[in-house]
Amino acid sequence: MLALPARTGLYHPLDAAAFGAMNYDLFMGEALAEARLTVALGGPPIAAVVVVHDAMVARAHDRVRETNDPTAHAVIVALREATRRLGTTDLGDATIFATIEPCAMCVGALLQSDVEALVFALPDPIEGAAGSVLQLAQHAGLPRRLRVVSGIRRDEVEELFAGPLPARA
Repeated sequence: MLALPARTGLYHPLDAAAFGAMNYDLFMGEALAEARLTVALGGPPIAAVVVVHDAMVARAHDRVRETNDPTAHAVIVALREATRRLGTTDLGDATIFATIEPCAMCVGALLQSDVEALVFALPDPIEGAAGSVLQLAQHAGLPRRLRVVSGIRRDEVEELFAGPLPARA
C-alpha cells in the first residue's frame, strides 16, 4: 500500500476559483473513471486527462507493464495523445488532471509542452515532483512553471489506492 503524507502537511487544495471557472471536480472525475477502468483491467489506479478550453482532448492510464515501455506513464501517454490530436506540441492552454502527483519525468514533459496547469488528487511521497519529493513544477531555476492544484477528489483516489495494487514496474 502507498504511504500517504498527513493531510495537514504540504498539501492543501488551492482555491479553484483563483484559477478560473474550470470544473475541477468534473475533469478529475474523468481521470477517476479512467483509473477505475485500469483497476478493473488489473492495473494501478494511475490516470490522466488533458483539458483545453474546457474540452477533454485526451485521456490515458499507466501503460508501463502493458507496453513494456518505462516512459508510458499516464501523464506521458495523455500528452502524446493530446499533441497528436491537436497537431502541436505547444499545450499552453492545457490543464492536466492526474489521479496521483506526477514523477520528475512527467513534470518535465509538462514543462516542455508549456502546459498551463497541473491538477492532481493524491500526493506521491515516493516519486512526486510537484512538491512531495521534488519541486520541479515551480522550480526557480527552470524557465517554465506550472500552476499546481492538489487534493481535488483526494478521498476517492485514496480509496482506489487502498485496494490491492499490482507491484510497481
